[in-house]
Amino acid sequence: MSIGKAVGANHPERASAAIGNTVTLFMGVSAVCMTVLLVLVKPIVSLMSTPDEAAASTVTYLTICFVGIPFITAYNIISSIFRGLGDSKSPMYFIAVSCGANIALDYLFIGVFGMGTAGAALGTTLSQTISVILALSMILWRKTGMKLKKNHFKPQTETMGQILKIGIPVALQDGFIQIAFIVITVIANRRGLNDAAAVGIVEKIIGVVFLVPSTMLSTVSALSAQNIGAGKHDRAAQTLRYAVYIAVGYGLAVSLVTQVIAAPVVGMFTEEAAVILLGKQYLTGYIWDCMFAGVHFAFSGYFCAYGMSGISFLHNFLSIVCVRIPGAYLASKYFADTLFPMGLAAPGGSLLSVLVCILALIWMKRRTSSGMTSNVSGN
Repeated sequence: MSIGKAVGANHPERASAAIGNTVTLFMGVSAVCMTVLLVLVKPIVSLMSTPDEAAASTVTYLTICFVGIPFITAYNIISSIFRGLGDSKSPMYFIAVSCGANIALDYLFIGVFGMGTAGAALGTTLSQTISVILALSMILWRKTGMKLKKNHFKPQTETMGQILKIGIPVALQDGFIQIAFIVITVIANRRGLNDAAAVGIVEKIIGVVFLVPSTMLSTVSALSAQNIGAGKHDRAAQTLRYAVYIAVGYGLAVSLVTQVIAAPVVGMFTEEAAVILLGKQYLTGYIWDCMFAGVHFAFSGYFCAYGMSGISFLHNFLSIVCVRIPGAYLASKYFADTLFPMGLAAPGGSLLSVLVCILALIWMKRRTSSGMTSNVSGN
């Protein structure tokens, strides 16, 4: 957001400082997170109530994923730089290459070499590494107009303050989301190995399907920030509106198609009939989150562009605490023979987020209108 505003206001020096400080801050944080998670990997697996027969493979899977954290962080930083410069197409290409590489590497490591969960983790990590290398090559090849110098990477109080003001609520929001995933995984693991396997497969499918809605946050925030920096608030609002249209259209189409093809899609990952049935139930409920999540991602990007990332944190917190976790728990308790109601907990939580976002936008518009009225009266 800081990069986008600086570019929109035509301040290249401020944009370079924002880029350099972003790299310094988040690569440092990612290194610390990787170290801490690697040390705690076995307690994490135990906390997740992982079935004994899957514990060793889960430790291996998480270890490889944790080692890949700096690469994932680097990819996100580079993508944010491109979006801040007004280029939202390149990050999409990076994601496409990453997805293609992930599928090919999964086939190689799991299908050819029979590496199981370790192969899946290695495929994911290496695909992210490939996307980082591609992104770095494009930065070196393309003339962005940004000249990064050594002093731009030194922490600057004002720049770091702006980044942290937006970044801390977003980081807390992501933290709560990951905690929610862990809690839901624990709930699934306690239902038995088949249920745990079905939930794990669906989460992987959802990770691919959510590539479009998840980009709404970064895309809307970058484009809106540029327009805000240039004083074009109407265009920022228009960006939000179009993003919501895209999210609803894409999410609705994917959700309807999934109702028909859920079983074959889950069957791509397993031959166990019980797991396929449970996975189909979970996926046909969960998939509706693709639509609602895309909408609240778009709103979150808009709020972050205005420096109001606290709203994004609030709606996600309420969603997780009020609907997603209790919904998954109650569904698991009262519907022991099916995962469909448990899958609905995710879109239920996102629907609450959408409602909170709409109310927050109305409040934001009224506050802006009141401020303008006060200024006119004062003059």
